[in-house]
Amino acid sequence: MSEGLFTQLLDLACGAFLLAAVVVLWRRELSAIVRLFALQGVALAAIALLLGLHEDRWGLLVVAVGIGTLRAGLLPYLIRRALKAFVAERDGSHEGHEESRETQPLVNVAASLLTAAALTLLAYAVARPLVELDPTPATRALPVGLAVVLIGFFVLVTRRRALAQVVGFLLLDNGITATAFLAASGVPLIVELGVSFDVLLAVLVLQLLTVRVREAFGTTDIDDLRELHD
Repeated sequence: MSEGLFTQLLDLACGAFLLAAVVVLWRRELSAIVRLFALQGVALAAIALLLGLHEDRWGLLVVAVGIGTLRAGLLPYLIRRALKAFVAERDGSHEGHEESRETQPLVNVAASLLTAAALTLLAYAVARPLVELDPTPATRALPVGLAVVLIGFFVLVTRRRALAQVVGFLLLDNGITATAFLAASGVPLIVELGVSFDVLLAVLVLQLLTVRVREAFGTTDIDDLRELHD
């Protein structure tokens, strides 16, 4: 693969990776948010695949396949199944419709998109010294990974639905993984496998807790649960 083609494809994959995180802030339907997370998983796998092909690292190609399977397939499937199970329980009811949407995030859509732009600029400013140390195509895309980390944390703290917060946590993890790939041209296979299994375990635990909370209180809205506590 030529250097020019590699740079263009890597920029395209990184652009799609960042765009998916930004659009999550725009959409309120939880099903659409899960689909966007799956698309981001495809973009993350493409980043690892391109780095592996460019550097002739077969271990990184295996990691790319694993990331695509886990973060674009299995994790979105688990979240989507939890969402469908609750909507099916309240089919046709107002509560079921409300639970399938992020109706009242702590920050509205316009302010969220402006915040995403500010966080992206901050990521580029923070990463600039690192990029100047080694201005390769991969390191020049490093701010994208940092921006997704910040956006994922923003989603985590501003969304009220538990499933939306799970997606925010996964966006943050995707950003950390992308940053590791772009900064160090990937991580050892055994490390990535260990992290991926930890993420899978965390999602399974969060899904179980979400189901239990929903069964006990009939909602996963954080504000409603806080009112019950008060």
